[in-house]
Amino acid sequence: MADYPIPSLPLVHQGKVRDIYAVDDEQLLIIASDRLSAFDVILPDPIPGKGEILTRISNFWFDRFEHRIPNHLIAKGPIALGAESALEARLSDLLNDASLAHELAPRAMLTKKLNPLPVEAIVRGHIIGSGWLDYQKTGAISGIALPQGLAQAQALPEPIFTPSTKAAMGAHDENIDFEQMEALLGPALAIQVRDAALSIYSEAAAYARECGIIIADTKFEFGTDGEGQLYLIDEVLTPDSSRFWPMAQWRVGTSPPSFDKQFVRDYLETLDWDKTAPGPHLPDHIIEQTMCRYQEAARRLLPHP
Repeated sequence: MADYPIPSLPLVHQGKVRDIYAVDDEQLLIIASDRLSAFDVILPDPIPGKGEILTRISNFWFDRFEHRIPNHLIAKGPIALGAESALEARLSDLLNDASLAHELAPRAMLTKKLNPLPVEAIVRGHIIGSGWLDYQKTGAISGIALPQGLAQAQALPEPIFTPSTKAAMGAHDENIDFEQMEALLGPALAIQVRDAALSIYSEAAAYARECGIIIADTKFEFGTDGEGQLYLIDEVLTPDSSRFWPMAQWRVGTSPPSFDKQFVRDYLETLDWDKTAPGPHLPDHIIEQTMCRYQEAARRLLPHP
């Protein structure tokens, strides 16, 4: 059951966070819920306001990178908190329900219907998480050899591209090397995706540093239209798809605090849970602190009216 049911439109896909409705053969309506997933499991407790924050941050980045790559947006909600948007009027006409349109607009995107690529385009600028574990075992990340002696959370000599598969709901994504990605997409498209992801990450990381945030790593999703044109889709550089660290608290050799859901992952690691569904309930103080981290990321990154 979708968190925001729309009786007049068919629900075509329910992801970990987003519900996708078919408007017609060429358009989709994507609603970002407040659901939170960790270790590929949807947790039973939502983070209030999370879907609106993810949407506002994604809208900001989509606007910023339009000069580099087209995106899937036809109409979007506001970037500034509380601002009106053209999307609300579009939704009111589309749904024939002004009240529902007002509720959905801050967390909605009206998008082109594209063909999502079967890989996640992951870029790493710092060595942390599964990349750190991989490096400790092999001296490499996803087959990319790295200098000896790197420490946890250290900046890599240059960002690296480490794609993964897109697993079905409840399953775990699997890291693949670039040659495997070429086999899935074809060499030309694989190179285009890699180069776009690295370019976007580098510009975003530089901007975020000016806002006091280190983007340690992130994942992008891409799709193509019927002519093979590449588009940036889904969400972009949000606390759900990225690892955001406060620059003032970053220390090489330790895992820094974060503005993203790593805070929840760290809490879950203290529990006796096998990381399979159903996920455990979160205490109120974990929900509140997580919500504050998402809000702080938006406050730092987004321009103020």
